[in-house]
Amino acid sequence: MKKNTSWDSSAEWYSNYLEESEDTYQRQVILPNLVRVLGIKQGTKLIDIACGQGFFSREFRKAGADVVAADLSTNLIAEAKKLSPKEIQYYVSKADNLNFAKDATFDAATVVLAIQNIENIAGVFAEAKRVLKKEGKLVLVMMHPAFRNPGETHWGFDEEKNVQYRRVDSYLSANRAELLVHPGKKNSATTVSHHRSLQDFSKALFKAGFAITRLEEWISHKESEKGPRKKAEDTARKEIPLFLMLEARAIEI
Repeated sequence: MKKNTSWDSSAEWYSNYLEESEDTYQRQVILPNLVRVLGIKQGTKLIDIACGQGFFSREFRKAGADVVAADLSTNLIAEAKKLSPKEIQYYVSKADNLNFAKDATFDAATVVLAIQNIENIAGVFAEAKRVLKKEGKLVLVMMHPAFRNPGETHWGFDEEKNVQYRRVDSYLSANRAELLVHPGKKNSATTVSHHRSLQDFSKALFKAGFAITRLEEWISHKESEKGPRKKAEDTARKEIPLFLMLEARAIEI
């Protein structure tokens, strides 16, 4: 029997969260930037790796792409199929073993908010290289590893200077952390997050035959409610990015 992934028990909650709210980071920050970076044209062949419940897969389809998507969670794929048009092909598959996909098939591959949940990034990048066409590109979106390292980065506030800052206790050391899907909720499910530095990603991409061709840092769209710390909090949101986007293209090593 297939072992459930850490996201299987939270599939329905995660799907409802993305579908019912207009004010998510996925919809307000990541989606418009991602569509711009991908430059999707009618008929673009795209594979959405670790696609979750298909939120981005469906948006790529709306933009004109021919989409194939995969995730290890059977429950998330079930949600994706329920919500998606039949034109999108979904597979239950590990991100580092896309055995359903032929070599040199896709113009673009995406891994959105998932690479930090995956242990074997070398395998993911190797598979992405295999299934991409010669001029294809891989686009990764993740929580910014320089400022978001579970248990090692924190918000702080300097009362004297009225400045909100991000404290970083550890960055270069890779680590693995279990996170609560519903913080504060009794018996919350957990998921695993792997922290890696920018050079870890750069080295792994290069070893797989990619060169980073674009890097962008995306900030939060949210604003604080009125109060004595509003200005400092809003300034911190604009100055300390929440997400990192890496675009990589195949090279000859």
